[in-house]
Amino acid sequence: MGVSGVMGISVSALGAAQVGLQTTGHNIANANTPGYSKQEVVTGTRQAQYSGAGYLGQGVNVETVKRAYSEFLNGQVLSEQSQAAMLNTHHAQIQQIDNVIADANAGISPAIQDFFTAANNVSASPESQPARQAMLNSAGALTSRFQSLSQRFTDVNNSVSSQISNSIGQVNSYSQQIASLNRNIVMQTAASGQPPNDLLDQRDTLVSQLNAEVKASVVRQSDGSYNVFIGNGQSLVVGATAFSLGVAQSPSDPSKQDIVYNNMNGTQTTLQQSSLQGGNLGGFLAFRDTTLATAQNALGRVAMGIAGTLNHQHQLGQDLNGALGENFFVPPTPAVYSNTTNKGSGVITADVNNPEDFAALTGSDYSLKFDGGTSYTLTRLSDNTQTVFANGLPETAVDGLTLISSPGAVPGDTYLIRPTVNGARDIAVSVTDPSKIAAGMPMRTNAPLSNRGTGKVAAGTVDAIPTMPDPAHPATDQRLQNPVTITFTSATTFDVVDEKTGSKIATNVSYADGNDISFNGWTTQISGVPAAGDTFAVGPNTNATADGRNIFLMANMQTQNTLGAPSGGAPTTTFQGAYAQWVSDVGNKTRELQVTSTAQTSMAEQSVATQQAVSGVNLDEEAANLMRYQRAYQAAGKAMQISNTLFDTVLELGR
Repeated sequence: MGVSGVMGISVSALGAAQVGLQTTGHNIANANTPGYSKQEVVTGTRQAQYSGAGYLGQGVNVETVKRAYSEFLNGQVLSEQSQAAMLNTHHAQIQQIDNVIADANAGISPAIQDFFTAANNVSASPESQPARQAMLNSAGALTSRFQSLSQRFTDVNNSVSSQISNSIGQVNSYSQQIASLNRNIVMQTAASGQPPNDLLDQRDTLVSQLNAEVKASVVRQSDGSYNVFIGNGQSLVVGATAFSLGVAQSPSDPSKQDIVYNNMNGTQTTLQQSSLQGGNLGGFLAFRDTTLATAQNALGRVAMGIAGTLNHQHQLGQDLNGALGENFFVPPTPAVYSNTTNKGSGVITADVNNPEDFAALTGSDYSLKFDGGTSYTLTRLSDNTQTVFANGLPETAVDGLTLISSPGAVPGDTYLIRPTVNGARDIAVSVTDPSKIAAGMPMRTNAPLSNRGTGKVAAGTVDAIPTMPDPAHPATDQRLQNPVTITFTSATTFDVVDEKTGSKIATNVSYADGNDISFNGWTTQISGVPAAGDTFAVGPNTNATADGRNIFLMANMQTQNTLGAPSGGAPTTTFQGAYAQWVSDVGNKTRELQVTSTAQTSMAEQSVATQQAVSGVNLDEEAANLMRYQRAYQAAGKAMQISNTLFDTVLELGR
C-alpha cells in the first residue's frame, strides 16, 4: 500500500472522528430536550484492497447515525403513561364530589336531621304555629341543600364537557402534526436513504403527548410512516392524512355531548364512548358517564324517596282547618328521552306512584326498545338486566317505574329513562301555609263508657288517601273512609256496620286480642276482653287541632327502612342510611383511584427510567466519548502527518 493509501485511511479516520465528535456534541446539547433519543455513530470498514501481501484495509466509512431506540420500551412507556393520565384525571374529578358531599356542613345528612327534628316538634305541639313554621323552614333548607348539590354536579358536568372539548382539540392538533411529520420523514428518508433522527424523535414525542390525551395504537409502515388508531380501530392518522374528532349532542340523551368521528365525506359517526380509553379524555369520559351520572342518580334517589314517601303519609292526614293533606313536597318525576334517530312518533312517560315504588328505585338508568306489535324490552343499564313487556305498556311496575306508551312507535325505536337524575334538582316544598301541615289524622276511635268489657280501642291509622266530604254538596259525599261501628256479638266475634249506609260490612268476624281490624280504609286494634254488646266507633276526626298522630308517623320515617327494596322485597335502609352509603361509596372510589393512580404513576416513572437507560443521554458517557473521539481525531491527524512526511520523502528521492 502506497503513501496515498495511508493518506486516504487517515482522512477517513479524521472524518469518522469528526462525525463522532459532532454527534456527541449533539447528544450533550440535547441532554435535557424532552423526547430526545441518544444518537450513536455506526461505522464500518471500507472495502479492502488486494495486494501481493494480502488484502489491505482502506479505512473507515460512517454508515449511519442511529437512535438508541427500543420500540418495545417506548410502547410500554406510552401504555403506562396513558393509563396514569386517565386515572389521575378521574381522581382529580371525583375528588370534587367527595370534598362536597363528605363536608358535614355542606352535605344532606344534617339537613335531613334538622327536618325530622322539626317534624317531631310539631308532633309534640301540633297546634303551635311557630313549630309548624320551623318545620317549613327546615324543609326549605333541606330542598335547598338538594338543589345546591344538584347545581354543583351540573357545574362539574359543564366543566368536564368543556375539558372534553379542549382534549379533543389537542387530539386533532397532534394528529395533524403527526401526519405532517410522516410526510417529511418519508420524503427525507427516500431522498437520503438515512433516517432523520430528530424528526423521528419529534414524532414519537407527539405520539406520547397524544397518548396523554387518549390511548392510541401505532402501526409502523414500511416507508417509515406511522398509522395511528384510537377507540375500536378508528383511524386517526394514515400516512400523511389526518382525521379528526368532534362533539355532538347525544341522540339518546340531550343533556350529554358525545364524541363523534369526522368522516372524509363530511358525515359524522358517533363513537362508542366507552371505547375511548386512556389519557385525559378517557378519564373525563369515565368520570362523566359512570361516577358523575351515578352520583346524580344516587342523590336524586334520596330526594325522590323523601318527597314521595312523605307526600303519601302527609296525604293521609288533615290540617288545622280539617282539610286533607296535600303534597308536602313538589314530587320530582323521571326523565324520559326519545332517541333522535327514532322513526316513529310514539312517546313514553314514566311515573313512580306508591311508597313501595319509591323504595324499589335503584338509581340506575334504563333503555326501552320497542320490538314491534305490543312488545317492549326494558334494559337496566347498571347490570343489563332485561324485562320484556309482551303485552304492551303499562304493565306491572319494574324497579318502581310504571311506564306508559302512546301509539306511533316503530320497531327499533329506543328511549332513555333516567328515573332519579333530576330528583335533587326538582324537589321543592309544596306547602307554604303552616296551618296546612297535615299533622292530625282524619279519623278517630271511641269506646262508650257503657261498655261492660275490658276492651280498649287504639287510635288507629288511615290506610288509603281519604276523600273528605264536600260541605257545600253533602249529597255527593264520596268519602272513602265512612264511619263504622264495631259491635261485639260475643267475647270472640263482632259485626261491622257502615254508619253512612246503615248496612253491615261484615258479620261474625273472629276477634283476636291486638290484631288489625281494617274496614273502609281505617285500621285499628282492639285489646282486652270485650263483652257481648260492647261497641267501638271509628269515624271522622273533627275539631282536633291538638292531634299530631300523622306528623308523628312522618317523623318516625327518619328511622324506618324506606329505601332499597330489591325485587319488590322489604326496604333495607333509611333516607340517611341511603345517603351515607352513597357518600361511603364515593369516598371508597376516591380512595381507590388515589391509590391506583399513585401506583400507576410510579409504574409509568419506572417505565420511563427503563426506557431512558437505553435512549437517554448519559453525560458521563458522552464526556468519555468526547475524549475517545478527540484521541481518535488526534491519532488520525498524526497518521496524516506521517503520511505527509512519507510523501515528502518520496518527493526528495526524485530530485
